[in-house]
Amino acid sequence: MATNSNLNLAPPLVEFGKFEDLVTTGQTISSTVSPADNSFAVFMKNLVRSLPSGVDHHDGEDEQPIYFASRQAVPSSERRLFLTDTLLIFTAFRNLLKSAPNRESNWVQSDAFVGMTRKLAIDYVNFIKECWVHASQPIPRPGGLQYSSDHYRSLYTCFSLFVVLFLPEPGDEGAPLADELVEWLNTHFIEPSTEEGDSLSALDKPWEDEIFWPYLTRAILRGLSKASLFFLGALQQHPSDNLQRLTSTLIPLIETQPRLVNFAAEKDFAYAMRRWSDKVKALRIDMDRVPENDRFDEFDNWWDRLGDIVGILEGRSEVLQRVCEELGADWKEICVAWSVFVDPRLRRQDLPDVVAQVISELPPDPTDKEDMIHAALFSGQAVEALQHACQLDPWLSAHLADLMESLELVDSCLDEDSSLSLRDEYILTYADYLHSDPALWRVTVDYMYSCGDVGKSRGDEILLRVPLQLHEQNSDVKVNSRIRAGEIVGVLKDVNATCLEYQRENVRRTVCRIAAQTLVSDKDYGLAISYCLSAEDWRGVGRIVDSVLDEYITGGRQKFTQYALAIAPSVQELRTQVGIHGVFVHRLVFAVRFARFHELLDKEAHQDAASDLIAIFSEDIAPTSWWAIVLCDSIPLLRHNPKLLFSSSGASLLLHKLEEIFICTSQGAGDDYLLGLTRMIQAKDEKEALERLKAVRLALAHYFARCLVLDTDRLP
Repeated sequence: MATNSNLNLAPPLVEFGKFEDLVTTGQTISSTVSPADNSFAVFMKNLVRSLPSGVDHHDGEDEQPIYFASRQAVPSSERRLFLTDTLLIFTAFRNLLKSAPNRESNWVQSDAFVGMTRKLAIDYVNFIKECWVHASQPIPRPGGLQYSSDHYRSLYTCFSLFVVLFLPEPGDEGAPLADELVEWLNTHFIEPSTEEGDSLSALDKPWEDEIFWPYLTRAILRGLSKASLFFLGALQQHPSDNLQRLTSTLIPLIETQPRLVNFAAEKDFAYAMRRWSDKVKALRIDMDRVPENDRFDEFDNWWDRLGDIVGILEGRSEVLQRVCEELGADWKEICVAWSVFVDPRLRRQDLPDVVAQVISELPPDPTDKEDMIHAALFSGQAVEALQHACQLDPWLSAHLADLMESLELVDSCLDEDSSLSLRDEYILTYADYLHSDPALWRVTVDYMYSCGDVGKSRGDEILLRVPLQLHEQNSDVKVNSRIRAGEIVGVLKDVNATCLEYQRENVRRTVCRIAAQTLVSDKDYGLAISYCLSAEDWRGVGRIVDSVLDEYITGGRQKFTQYALAIAPSVQELRTQVGIHGVFVHRLVFAVRFARFHELLDKEAHQDAASDLIAIFSEDIAPTSWWAIVLCDSIPLLRHNPKLLFSSSGASLLLHKLEEIFICTSQGAGDDYLLGLTRMIQAKDEKEALERLKAVRLALAHYFARCLVLDTDRLP
């Protein structure tokens, strides 16, 4: 596939031909690709190598221009509408192909499949036509159209020609195609012009006008019987009796020229053509009887002009080509007229031979991409047609290639180097163009995921880099509450749905992890843990819980309680999961229970707070590094007056945990027990942390003393 590898920057970073001068100064040009789209930044960069003596290094801190460029222009709003709407047809065709395994083995070669494919291809044609008509309307548009109406007209002619040549009605594959070619030519390349016909019809003696005979000849070439008969009828007023007589014979021939569509069977059409040709030959004999002196009028040699028309009706290829060239017709018009007059039974498989003969003398315009596509399609060169189509518009080559592969017009085998089929190469080229607009990521991945393992890999990379816009979501209270309820919304919801549609579970989990990391950086722990659960990222859950617990150490009790209670709804969901590592559940449960404990303290529900404190230790959910902190927080409850809040067994449990900390620390395991407390009180060493814990020991001693005095039943 031919692609343009040049990029012109304005103003240029380096003048043409002076790149070597730049290198000698120790610099070069470098670029970096944007992860969001296929744009890139171009800038000057110092070379990492020794420079010739006498050459100074450029200061790396010198200001240098940075260019932001792209290989393709970002689609405008109108172009984007065209791209997204035609995706519906593409998706419908892919779904049609996916249904093939559920049908008989040769279903894709059946008339039913071809008929459905033809219908979808016609849908493309009709939609392109609508875009062309819309772009042709004289509507004021700020900045104009990104793609002109003529561009869509070119797409219209090419796609409709593809349908005519390669997607006939089921059962018509082997039938003559003249009628369809004539209809295509007259639809897209109108000749002769309506203005010329109106001008001639207003004249009393139209044959006196120099454009009369060219107009009449071309009308007959194009099968425009109404216009042809009108002006042939005008010749009944010509002063030449011979011309009047010949015209009276020609008129019924034009009226009765056989058309395949008017016959139930081709053999009937062939028989009618033979009888009609005999009448044309009789007209030629009658013409030859006209004396030489009577073949002119005051303006032209009417006999030669009429002779050209009869020569065309006779099917004389040399006359047809000469007349068409004189009229300014191109190779297309000659080929179409050939199928009508020279070989009325011309079939699709025989058309390339005719085209080769015609274009050897009148080749297509190599500077006109549309004309080159037409020539390739007429010649049956599908691969060549795709090459030219890609240059005209990657949209055209992608959708033609998609249809061509299913019709076995191009090889579906994978290339050994790229691991891609020809169809996939053009689809991915088009997807790369779509990637120039990050807003079209959904459309981009839809095309990529239709291209085997290579396309799926590229689609995965697109999804992983879609901006999730979580900050905008978080500003919406309603959205926030919906996510807390377990609903994934916004862009992330679309990405999630796309992953599920194409069974990209690993990508979905990664995207959820990315979302969780973003939310953690914003300290939105409740939402973050929801996404971690969706991704089944249990280590991520553990990291979020650690971050929440760290808020207690660095931000204080109030912030910690707020953050921890935000992740509380996840506790029940985690407990219902099977096969989850218990450490993550316990750590999350601890953070929530510890936050609830402080919430009860703030509400002065001291008895409930004491019960929760004992439960934290008795259920063994507190990490050892947090024992010291929890014990320090028990001091206000131990000193509570006048009611004793702990049972003797509860107080003994607290004492047991406290003593374990002292014993294990003395045995060298202080980091396991005192790290959190050391950070919280900003202690210099373990000794200072142990001094703080002595206050817990003293509070417990006072508590046991009060138990002896106030309630002997509370003694151990």
